Amino acid sequence: MSIPRTSVSPPPAVVCVGESMALITPTGSRLDAADSATIGHAGAEANVAVGLASAGHRAVWASRLGDDPLGVRIAAELERRHVELWIERDPDAPTGVMFKDPGVESSDVYYYRRGSAASLMTAGFVPATALDGVRIVHTTGITPALSASCRAMVDQLYADARTAGALVSFDVNDRRALWSLEDAASTLQRLADAADIAFVGRDEAERIWGTATPDEIRAHVPNCALLVVKDGDIGATAYAGDSEPVFVAAPRVDVVEPVGAGDAFASGFLAATLDGQALADRLAAGHSAAARVLTTHGDMPPIA
Repeated sequence: MSIPRTSVSPPPAVVCVGESMALITPTGSRLDAADSATIGHAGAEANVAVGLASAGHRAVWASRLGDDPLGVRIAAELERRHVELWIERDPDAPTGVMFKDPGVESSDVYYYRRGSAASLMTAGFVPATALDGVRIVHTTGITPALSASCRAMVDQLYADARTAGALVSFDVNDRRALWSLEDAASTLQRLADAADIAFVGRDEAERIWGTATPDEIRAHVPNCALLVVKDGDIGATAYAGDSEPVFVAAPRVDVVEPVGAGDAFASGFLAATLDGQALADRLAAGHSAAARVLTTHGDMPPIA
């Protein structure tokens, strides 16, 4: 579906805005020696939309794709997972591509996204009127890092979501390869602080802001209404206004691959938020969703 220029009736519960790329993974060997590969897709905001849809909520993924076979594949896969699409197809700019090079201890990732269709999103890409009745608008720190126009788009998205009465959800999701540490530190702090709900990993916060503990992160992001600090297999701490922080330990799981766990956590937490659950239960729902991804290969669990 193309991007609506007026309000949608009935409106979706959540609109997730950001880039999704084709993901190329070699089979049976490292990338430099592979004779075959699988083609999937990867994108933080799209992953969150998939998780929300699997939890029974109407979720939209809004973005731009190249008018090319990879863009067709991504759209078809997301629709297969019951995500609604608000997309523009670009006849000139391509769909972004990333290659995963799996190793014994970890995987290397190579991005080919400069000048991609999604990087050309501009302010007002999602019209303000399309957000009428939407409960949550979600994006991540990857999107403003793609280009100056994407950064302006995110700023406008925040303003339009507020006007529409939607909550703004922001996952810091720092990608070191996309921009300088100085730009990342200031922009991500500003966007997290202005969000209604923000997610950040303790390790990435230490990397970009120099904060060592959840309490230090809260002091650095004091104005966010609901800040969730994730600390890997230890657990997650939520700071809601001036209330005492709430901590919920992460369940023990046998990790197959950590990719996509943060997106899954966000989707589980947001789904529980839409369901009106208590804060501790929302954290537990985030952990449960992350655990399902941690025990499978890829960014999201298999379709049930």
